[in-house]
Amino acid sequence: MFHTNSLARSFRSAPWIGTAAVFLLTAVLWSPPALAQPAAGSGLTARVIVKFKEDASLLRKQVQASKVGEDVFEARARSHADNLSTRLGLKLRAGRLLTERSQVLLARGMTSDQLVQRLSTQADVEYAVVDQRRKINSAPNDPLYAVGPAISGLTGGPVSGQWYLRAPNGTVRSSINAEAAWNITTGSPSVVVAVLDSGVRFDHVDLKRVSEGGNLLDGYDFITNNFIANDGVSGRDSDASDPGDGVTAADVASTDNDVGCESSEISNSSWHGTLVAGLISATSNNGVGMASVGRTVRVLPVRVLGRCGGFDSDIIAGMRWAAGLSVPGIPDNPGVNRARVLNMSLGGGGVCTAYNDAVSEINGRGVVVVASAGNSAGQAVSVPAKCAGVIGVTGLRHIGTKVGFSDLGPEISISAPGGNCVNIGANEPCLYPILSSSNSGRIAPVLGVAGSIYTDAFDSTVGTSFSAPLVAGTAALMLSVRPEITPAEVLSQLRATARPFPSTGSSAGIVQCNALSSNNGEECYCNTSTCGAGMLDTGAAVAAVNGLLLAVITSSPNAPIAGQTVSFSANSSSLAVGRIVQSYSWSISSSGGIVATPLPTGMASTFAVTPTGEGRFSVTLTVVDNSGASSTSSQTVTVAPAPAPAPAPVPVPVPVPTSSGGGGATTSLYWLLGIALAAWCLSRTHRV
Repeated sequence: MFHTNSLARSFRSAPWIGTAAVFLLTAVLWSPPALAQPAAGSGLTARVIVKFKEDASLLRKQVQASKVGEDVFEARARSHADNLSTRLGLKLRAGRLLTERSQVLLARGMTSDQLVQRLSTQADVEYAVVDQRRKINSAPNDPLYAVGPAISGLTGGPVSGQWYLRAPNGTVRSSINAEAAWNITTGSPSVVVAVLDSGVRFDHVDLKRVSEGGNLLDGYDFITNNFIANDGVSGRDSDASDPGDGVTAADVASTDNDVGCESSEISNSSWHGTLVAGLISATSNNGVGMASVGRTVRVLPVRVLGRCGGFDSDIIAGMRWAAGLSVPGIPDNPGVNRARVLNMSLGGGGVCTAYNDAVSEINGRGVVVVASAGNSAGQAVSVPAKCAGVIGVTGLRHIGTKVGFSDLGPEISISAPGGNCVNIGANEPCLYPILSSSNSGRIAPVLGVAGSIYTDAFDSTVGTSFSAPLVAGTAALMLSVRPEITPAEVLSQLRATARPFPSTGSSAGIVQCNALSSNNGEECYCNTSTCGAGMLDTGAAVAAVNGLLLAVITSSPNAPIAGQTVSFSANSSSLAVGRIVQSYSWSISSSGGIVATPLPTGMASTFAVTPTGEGRFSVTLTVVDNSGASSTSSQTVTVAPAPAPAPAPVPVPVPVPTSSGGGGATTSLYWLLGIALAAWCLSRTHRV
């Protein structure tokens, strides 16, 4: 048996052992805890977007390409990943740069949330968020919408035609009144709407390139994952055509499926981007097919979705490129093709951090961003529709009530038709779908005229995906009339000219929409706290910006916190030559109790409020000139919570090794006994 007194005798007889004990004790006490390594073969792949701070040491390092075929942007991304790998004790793989300061990082053996937590501890990191996979906001998987065999072309109707474009009439109350806008403008070819989606079919008879007499620009494909892209090309490329996003059982089982595509996603190709592009700017008044909202505005297809959706990093890169911002490694979008409006009929859960970052810069370039609320049957508004600076759109039935599948909430800006089939049975036609351009192919496209079809009463198209392009097309018409107006002014006029929601007219038992209700998947009467300012009126919105008087609100700061004073001004409002302002009228609504202040009257063009807590409130301005003309504008302000006081500094504890799943230093009873014995033996050695 081993005795402690024999160990002590060894120290006394050999003093060098005491010296060794010093080194042993020092190593045990001061060695850093071993970093947990990913478990081999776990199969999980983390995918994260990270943004570095402006003064990050990683960004100051000069990097040269060192691998065959590697460009300078790939070299920078790899260098950042390698440096963080060393710091964290993880093997990180570099993804694409989004900007000079942000990129994708990947790792195996942990979840994306775990990697976010690890990266967020780094002093160089401004934020880290999951690079989520998003999907098209298409029709829900509901038996009411899967109605009998598809009928090609227009032979199946619908009887109602393109009801959603015409003026409201009778029971049709949510149609957008586009004809009134067309009396003012049919759109300007200098206004470009980017459709961030699955790409388009350039061979559709109503969707041709500009060079062929249509409204389509060439666009770009931003999909980096080859399985999602499904186009036979590795990485991003200049071909934005849609090869089909259909998913088969073989696709799900394939070893190429590295994105987690599941059997629940098996479906035929949606031709989703072709449907959306047709609503915005299908060639109109040509005696063929359909009409569109924008009619002669240009569409820039930006392919960001494919088989089983697409990642945030590709979507954000596509947004930036479309708006004329640089994307590392991609040729800049030519100036004449830069979008003034982005349409994103896509979404999912998660946080807005990375989207807020991009949208703020994009809005600053004068670009309007429109997104669909989502189709999860009345749940919370999806990302990016709920993000700051985005015009979120909820879907309406023909009668003006919220259609059951549409999501809703206080983040919504406005509502527009989303299509509905009323109560249909098997083999009965859908009465109020959103008719648009499509392709007859089930998985791969049918080429040319043979594949050019339109959805109809039996092959019906419904969803908030088709509400958003009606708003995006309207914004394009507004910019065609007054190209100088800002995204905030576009939103303000859309809200100010929206028609009120109906509160009667549907069947008995229909209740008011409530964002907190458990019955949100059903039809309900919209209100301004759940479905935005009202029902889109394209004619009124275009007429408003075409008028001589335009009320404009400016505010500062743009992102206030609780307790911070917010100033509002009407001094940017526009007047006709020779006219003067007769009065300004201000009001505050939906303040949730965080704002209570006397409002100015008469000629006061400015005022200020100090919100007492976090939340949202709306300010409305009405300007009247000396001819009696008036204009109204509204702005919603989101107040963030005041930051918590900085915690008092705490003493830094002596690092103690901890147990690690990846091996390394381990604190156990034996180690503690060893430390105690080493200390005792040292004391005995010094007394000899």
